[in-house]
Amino acid sequence: MQDRARETRKALLESAAHLFFERGYAGTSVNDISDHSGKTSGAIYFHYSSKEKLALAVAREQFATWPQLAAPYAAPGIPPLEKLVVLSLSVARSLSEDIVARAGARLWAERRGIEAAVPAPFGAWAQAVTRLLAQARTRGELAADVKPSAAAVTLVCAFFGLCTLTDDLPGGRARGEQIDQWWLLTLKSLQATPDPAGLLARARVRIPVQP
Repeated sequence: MQDRARETRKALLESAAHLFFERGYAGTSVNDISDHSGKTSGAIYFHYSSKEKLALAVAREQFATWPQLAAPYAAPGIPPLEKLVVLSLSVARSLSEDIVARAGARLWAERRGIEAAVPAPFGAWAQAVTRLLAQARTRGELAADVKPSAAAVTLVCAFFGLCTLTDDLPGGRARGEQIDQWWLLTLKSLQATPDPAGLLARARVRIPVQP
């Protein structure tokens, strides 16, 4: 019975994520999720009690997968600014390919229309970026006028803004190309001895190949 319940919850979560991403929170009803998942509305209310609770479950599921993306952050022997770029590229890929991550991002953007507190994705990332920038400072790799904590908030907000808006930007560039261009500009200001193209190339080699 527990296995069946877990399978039902997973099916509901994935169906809700698809619909929240495609239609938005307001454009998705419990009946829509029921039709998409093949589960009854009663099953939805049994497992999640409301559409708001299901939206929160999608947002939390997004965060549950992100520690795996942060694995390169803890890997020894990798320069901190390179770790930062590797981490950002992994997050960008998740926001491009993982339907739960994409739905979570849209739910966050629509949070004011949801009668529940959607968890913010930025605090933990800002802390991680601050630590990496501080490590770069210790190693003499950070530009002298960069303050780690202030720069981290700016970087996180700019990065997530770019990921969110990429599909609507003019010029038809793919998300990966947009992120590359952003890093080539940003690293010129972050590195004590600028070599943005070299650092970006080394970081790209470290991105795990998807199965």
